[in-house]
Amino acid sequence: MRVRSFPVVVAAVALFVLSGCAEVPETPGSGAKGESSSSPSPEPLAAEISPADGAKDVSVDSTVTVTATSGEFTSVKVAKPDGRTLPGSLSADKKKWTANELLDPALRYTVTATGQTGKVTSSFTTRSLSLAQQTFATIVPVDKSEVGVGMPVAAYFDVPVKDHASFEKRMHVTATPAQVGSWYWVSDTEARYRPQRYWKPGTTIKVDLDLNGASAGAGVYGQHSRTATYKVGDAHIIRVNARTHRMKVFSNGKLLRTIPATTGKPGFITRSGIKVISEKHRIKEMRSETIGISDQGSSDYYSLDDVEYAMRLTNSGEFIHAAPWSTGSQGYANVSHGCTGISTDNAAWLYGLARIGDVVETTGTDRKMEWDNGFGDWNLSWAEYQKGSAL
Repeated sequence: MRVRSFPVVVAAVALFVLSGCAEVPETPGSGAKGESSSSPSPEPLAAEISPADGAKDVSVDSTVTVTATSGEFTSVKVAKPDGRTLPGSLSADKKKWTANELLDPALRYTVTATGQTGKVTSSFTTRSLSLAQQTFATIVPVDKSEVGVGMPVAAYFDVPVKDHASFEKRMHVTATPAQVGSWYWVSDTEARYRPQRYWKPGTTIKVDLDLNGASAGAGVYGQHSRTATYKVGDAHIIRVNARTHRMKVFSNGKLLRTIPATTGKPGFITRSGIKVISEKHRIKEMRSETIGISDQGSSDYYSLDDVEYAMRLTNSGEFIHAAPWSTGSQGYANVSHGCTGISTDNAAWLYGLARIGDVVETTGTDRKMEWDNGFGDWNLSWAEYQKGSAL
């Protein structure tokens, strides 16, 4: 759209009255007689604005641009009804302004472009969207938390994202110190990000999901941008060997404690692979129904209201927890329903040390850990993980 404003120019003409044949001497340096010495007037400001003035039902994934076709800008503001402005960048030659963010639905935006030679205004209205047409992102871990070296970034979406590539281009993870990483789309409602190797202890991670107004495909758009910044703590690595019935706990490479343990008995074999602590519960109810045993007459049925120091490893129900009922077998035999059981004293100590995102590496069984059973991302090779990116 071209909108032109014209500044008012006032010209003053001096009239000289000469008597007789007298000659008016020429001012030195003034040039030829009758030639004007004034500077040319600055160009009046004119601009092309997108979206166009008066446009309605503008898509929220539109980028506002204001381009000077005459003159240059001193400022450009794109305001919402509440007075908040859309951030943007002005080019070095002051002739083009580009918004740095996309738009909100069902709002009237007012554009005001100002220059030394005038002002241009415009307005447009964005399309209304229902909640079903917007997807809201939740970031895990939460802002300002401290996590273990194995914790991936997880982004959850309440409405499915069909255009993974469009979203992923606006999903940024910055690690300090820098570490190579990749997104992996678990599904249309979940994407995860991990580095090539475990995070370095002390890393600061900033997650910036610049998704407000971004197209998610199938007529769905991002609802609000989200950010989170958190820290990675010491490198806690817990190694469980189901054959030797031992757990070894390391911090930054130093062995802190060797603990007698019991893992899953036949029919309930504990998975071997890399797991990550995803939840911590001081007291946890545990029911055999969650692993498919509902017959109260079964010798494998259990209903426990107060399992202490429970740390979840898989979505399917594997935990590390206090198991005072099996201390006689800990260090000697595997008698659990798949969890890793240790004494109450050892469980209390480990619970106090451990944090969400700490790594548990289990060996000694022929049952493999599934990569998508909890935060099992580390069970995929780096090459496999990169293939999960949409870019």
